[in-house]
Parts: sequence; C-alpha cells; structure tokens
Amino acid sequence: MPPITVLAVDDNIIVRAGLISLLEASDGIRVIGEAGDGAQAIEQTRALEPDVVLLDVRMPVRDGVSSVEELAELTKVVMLTHTEDPEVIETALRRGASGYLVHGHFTLDELERALREVVHGNGSPLSPIAATALLASMRSAPTAPAPPRPTDLGLTDREAEVLAAIARGLPNAAIAKDLFLSEKTVKNHINRIFRKLNVSTRAAAIARWNGHGEAPGERTTG
Repeated sequence: MPPITVLAVDDNIIVRAGLISLLEASDGIRVIGEAGDGAQAIEQTRALEPDVVLLDVRMPVRDGVSSVEELAELTKVVMLTHTEDPEVIETALRRGASGYLVHGHFTLDELERALREVVHGNGSPLSPIAATALLASMRSAPTAPAPPRPTDLGLTDREAEVLAAIARGLPNAAIAKDLFLSEKTVKNHINRIFRKLNVSTRAAAIARWNGHGEAPGERTTG
C-alpha cells in the first residue's frame, strides 16, 4: 500500500518540525511539503497535490478556518491544532474539513489510521476532546432544526438510510453489514449522496442531514 502524502501546515516552526518528525516515523506516511500559513498552504497544495493537508487553525496572513474551504476543493483536509473552541470546530467541519484532531490526544498509529480513513473516504476523525466540545455546543443551541426529510434533500429512501448510518459514525464496512449491501454499493450510494447534496466530505453531508444548512464543497468519492 503506497504511503499517504501529507502537507504539514503550522505557523509555529517548533510544532511543525515536531509534527513532521512524528509523521516521518511512520512507513505509511510521507511528508512532501510544509507551510506556515493558509496562503502558503493553498500554493503548496496546488503545486504538490498531497493526499491530505494537516492544517493548523490560528496562523498569520491567512488562518486555517478561512483557508479550509479553498483547500478542501483541492484535496482532503484535517485540522490539526491546539484549538478546542466548539464554534471553530463546527465552522471548520462545515467548510469542508474531513476531520478535527487536537495535539496530544492521539498516537502515531491513530493518526495514520485516521489519515488513511480520510483519504479513502471512510471516516471523519475527531479527537475525543473535539467531539465532546462539538456535542456540547450542539446541545446548548437554543433550538436545533429538525433533520430534513429525504425527499427535501432529493435522496431516495436507501440513500437516506446510508446517510443516517454515516451520521452515526459508521464506516463503509459497517454500513454494508447493517444494510445487507456490498461495500461497493455503499460507496456508490455515498457518491450519489455527495453529488445531490453538493458536498465533498462526510462531515458536510452530516451537517446537511442534521439540518445545519447548505455546506459548500465539490463532489468526491465516498
């Protein structure tokens, strides 16, 4: 299996060097570039075409949250940061990030597995602390809109079942088992769901399913 190619983006040189050192300890990951702000990240992504960008939140010139939407049109993006603000987490995911990881809350093996899932469209990793913050934010919202009906989103009943399973955090293999489908069929359903919802990540599709409005993105594979 070829290594995952990564662009590491963080304005703190020491943090970035530590991250690169950690990533290079894995045979399954290859760092092909680095950047110190969002503008550099977009430039480097266009030039190097990494499988995934690991993107910090708070940076000069252009921060991660303002850059993620443009980056997500080019490749997969996982936020990798010390920031635990629920609003930042929700905004980054809504704008196209495929995951949100907080430094110090994952091992190298867990990071490699998360990146591989993101690259292959099988997951949207959240560090436990990020998931907790996001859930707390959603629970504290004054009123949450009811999930739209499948027909409101243009989905078939089967596509709605698949999207509901995605919203429960199930990977493709588990969805296939639950719905008595092949993994290839599940992937085909996900491709159609992404196309109909005009999204590019599971996180964005979940946001639409949960009634959080239009999420930007271009279609990609499931």
